[in-house]
Amino acid sequence: MSTVATPTPSASPSSPSTSAPTASPASPAPGKGQEQGQRRIDWRIRFGVLSLIWGFSFVFIKLGTDGFAPPYVSFGRMFFGALVLMAALLVTRQRLPRSARTWGHLTVAAFLCNALPFTLFAYAELTISTTLAGICNATTPLWGMVLSLVALSEDRPTRRRFAGLGLGFVGVLIVLGVWQGFSGQDPKGTGLALIAAASYAVGWIYVRRTLSGTGDSHLAMSGSQLLLGAVQLGVVAPLLSPLPTAFPTVPLLAVFALGALGTGLAFLLQYALVAEVGPTTATLTTYFIPVVSTTAGVALLGEGLSWNTPVGAVIVLAGAALTQGKGSTKAAGAKVVAAGSEPAKAQSS
Repeated sequence: MSTVATPTPSASPSSPSTSAPTASPASPAPGKGQEQGQRRIDWRIRFGVLSLIWGFSFVFIKLGTDGFAPPYVSFGRMFFGALVLMAALLVTRQRLPRSARTWGHLTVAAFLCNALPFTLFAYAELTISTTLAGICNATTPLWGMVLSLVALSEDRPTRRRFAGLGLGFVGVLIVLGVWQGFSGQDPKGTGLALIAAASYAVGWIYVRRTLSGTGDSHLAMSGSQLLLGAVQLGVVAPLLSPLPTAFPTVPLLAVFALGALGTGLAFLLQYALVAEVGPTTATLTTYFIPVVSTTAGVALLGEGLSWNTPVGAVIVLAGAALTQGKGSTKAAGAKVVAAGSEPAKAQSS
């Protein structure tokens, strides 16, 4: 589940919650000391840690909404995530973007890739399980395919990608138990989670078209985007829900973990992985996130699990994988960091 997207010339959209986007393909690498320190740990271990963090982001969202209204869960997520990236900027002595145009586009990207989907996932998890939220997050590549059909993306559809879209749709219907009247799933909550996944896809396309080649570093762009998203939610949250009057320990810690780990640290891990093993391998975390969120939901939150959920999830992921196959190599990928839930491409819940 990602939160910040970074367009790269050789990848195509995938997923977020859990996880977050921000972009600039030609940006300087992180400081040498930081890069060498990260590479002391084998990339496979960091890949696994990133998958766990993004998968658990859906659990953190669920726990956070036990004590705070959804807009404040999302605000805390972006606030603590931004603090982590701002600290990284200070350590690496990188500066924030200076162009007014860049800040304008980042404001839109922060809304589409962070503020809106993060808040929608938080509202969705008031009535749906972390398992279902994680699976909805994994539909982001399918939404990217839909957008390519309506000419919002430069990706050209192929038979393989059409097959992936159809397969993914069938998988979603199986997860929802359509033959049983949606198997008791809440239609509104499910719809909000699917809209959140679609928002990631729209955001990645926007980022790719408007923020490529700015000359600013990925870290500076991502930190700025999260900062803008926190400001947006700081203004809007009090209009949607009353200010918190209490700060219960477990929900507060969950929101802190969601931001500092699921958004801030996750981005740093994702960025390093993309630099070391390439975007295609790095964004395979997309296909592990539903597995982690399902396992965590069942083991830690006592959520129920019927046969159609894992079977449908496998079909959804297979469809998403097909939409990312050959035929879309001209697309510039958007890599998300976390957020969350979120990387369907790399953002999202």
